[in-house]
Amino acid sequence: MDTVFDKAKSMQFPRNVLVGADVIDDAGDLARELDLQDPAVIVTGPNTRGVAGDRVADILEDAGYTVHTVLAEGATRKQIEATLNEAEETQGRFVYGVGGGRVIDAAKLAAKRIGGPLVSVPTSAAHDGITSPRASVRSKKGAASREGVTPMAIVADTSIIIQAPYRLLAAGCADAISNLSAVRDWRLAHRLRGEPMSSFSKALAETSAELVIDHASQIRPGIEESAWLVVKALIVSGVSMSVAGSSRPASGAEHMFSHALDKIAPGQALHGEQVGLGSIMMMHLHNGPWERIKTALDDIGAPTTAQDAGLERADVIEALTTAHEIRDRYTILGSDGLTRDAAEHLASVTGVCP
Repeated sequence: MDTVFDKAKSMQFPRNVLVGADVIDDAGDLARELDLQDPAVIVTGPNTRGVAGDRVADILEDAGYTVHTVLAEGATRKQIEATLNEAEETQGRFVYGVGGGRVIDAAKLAAKRIGGPLVSVPTSAAHDGITSPRASVRSKKGAASREGVTPMAIVADTSIIIQAPYRLLAAGCADAISNLSAVRDWRLAHRLRGEPMSSFSKALAETSAELVIDHASQIRPGIEESAWLVVKALIVSGVSMSVAGSSRPASGAEHMFSHALDKIAPGQALHGEQVGLGSIMMMHLHNGPWERIKTALDDIGAPTTAQDAGLERADVIEALTTAHEIRDRYTILGSDGLTRDAAEHLASVTGVCP
């Protein structure tokens, strides 16, 4: 539990959060309100540039800013470094990250490189990275997490986000729901290892998950209110990490399972889809209500089996037996992980690999 005066802590949160239809039109006024100094750097992707990147550039120029657009071509270490170098060369003072998760990850690191603030403008809602300072960088060894910049503001235009493939929104739901198993891992580490735990951060993470589960039957393709609800949940999840000062409230064994899959079968499934499957199985290990998670994911239309996610049974089993090696974070997997027999049984009994 938290104590009141036993430590000092620094927390960073978004100062402004704009969520709703056509809020992207306020991007210029927001920059002025935040007193952001010229020139601006827009980090966007080859596809999302046409979706919203060029539009944000025009809006900022109309607000009187000089704008430099930098394309984030990918999420590998080499591609990210090229993006950061180009951003640095612009001598920009602040960054608008306009795109999906990988683009915004690159924007977080670009803002850190130039030493300026970041405004997050997501074009999809596939995971809670739209709020958090952590960025994922890929290499041959898998994905590694790097510290970027916490967005100073978020501009989540639901009229744009709902146009993205529904699969991305469903994956974002799964990422939020996975907080339930992550929090159980955190509580376990607190009890067995004395790891500090924030009750407020825990409550925020659980609230994010419950918001999605409670409205699972209402989250549907093409319904803008669905995008609003999911974005709200992901923002709350991101804030829970800011309160904790780490990814603990939103990342446990289910995320380690996903990162193991990234190494074994890269690009086969979305991050949120993988952690959704992981959460079903890890909640079963916790002897928790795993069926409730599975039912919610099924209602939303997110994968609940390896086949649905395009994953092979052998890859899931290997990920389950190696996930404990991904990082030094105590979870339900313990220090030694699962045996192959235990992994086979877990995948079978939960129906992930029937």
